Amino acid sequence: MKALFLAGGMGTRMKPLTDDIPKSMVPIMNKPLLERSMMNLIKYGIRDIVLSVGHMSEYIQEYFGDGSKFGLNIEYVFESSPLGTGGAIKSAGHLFTDTFLVMNADILCEIDIADLIGYHSSKAASVTIAVTEVINPTAYGVIEYDKDNTALSFTEKPKLSEIKSNYINAGIYVFEPRVLDEIPAGRSVSIERETFPLLLLKNNKMTVYKGCSYWMDIGTPQKYMQTHEDIMSGKCHLFGVDFDDINIINEGNSIIDNTASITGPVYIGNNVKIGAHAVIGPYAVIGSDVIIRHDASIVGSLLWDHVDIGSHAEAYGSIVASYCHVKRSSISHDIAVTKTASLAC
Repeated sequence: MKALFLAGGMGTRMKPLTDDIPKSMVPIMNKPLLERSMMNLIKYGIRDIVLSVGHMSEYIQEYFGDGSKFGLNIEYVFESSPLGTGGAIKSAGHLFTDTFLVMNADILCEIDIADLIGYHSSKAASVTIAVTEVINPTAYGVIEYDKDNTALSFTEKPKLSEIKSNYINAGIYVFEPRVLDEIPAGRSVSIERETFPLLLLKNNKMTVYKGCSYWMDIGTPQKYMQTHEDIMSGKCHLFGVDFDDINIINEGNSIIDNTASITGPVYIGNNVKIGAHAVIGPYAVIGSDVIIRHDASIVGSLLWDHVDIGSHAEAYGSIVASYCHVKRSSISHDIAVTKTASLAC
């Protein structure tokens, strides 16, 4: 089976973190979100990947190449202008001749893909939509369904008075190729607002799958921070990262002064230097090739690669992007720090 990732988004709500990289490439425990999602598919034997890319596509293509170094076979479909979710799927349609998986590239989800595919097959559906339950669905696409989990209606970003269900579209689908015939070519199409309602009108069977044990739309810096906290607290189990048995994960090749204080949960990347009397954690993620100088404090914060933290500097609840230098004795409490007065980037 092939999987299509929709990775053409602009990442506007994630700025300034997405000024220089696509949203799908923001690091999750020191590896790009998109890589984390792909590695999860390998568990289920899915190695044929199609990437629909647009904004800053060269960054994604340079990182992944043909996928061989990741044990994958990757093909690319390029958007010269935004096509929407439906338009992107249609544009990649020529690459699919059998049942295929579609995933938004800006979500992190813990889901049994084999069970999802088996469920889809058992229902003989045209489309199966993974759903997740939220308290307030007004910012999402809400799906109403019957007792057999057959979709009945779709309401995109409903008002409170319009809410008929608290289950929302999780951005993970199983498609039959025949559905592609219902998506117009050559223009922007919303799969949620246009295609899904049209499929219902034409009596296509659409089912919902409730097997998401964890789901996060990484659309804002706050949600991005929350995702890391959830991983470190055990609410989200990330393939290749296990905080259940150990609360300090160190990739290795790091130099840590024996007077430094490290309180888990903490994730430390490769080739990190931590100076004397530095305080690290809890809930700190340190990227690779990072320098944390003496008496600095990093608590509840995310440091990307190639960050330099000055002596006596403090970062609390902060995100420090790659190649930033936090100056000596400065204090940061910002949720998305990249270019502020306290930094030299």
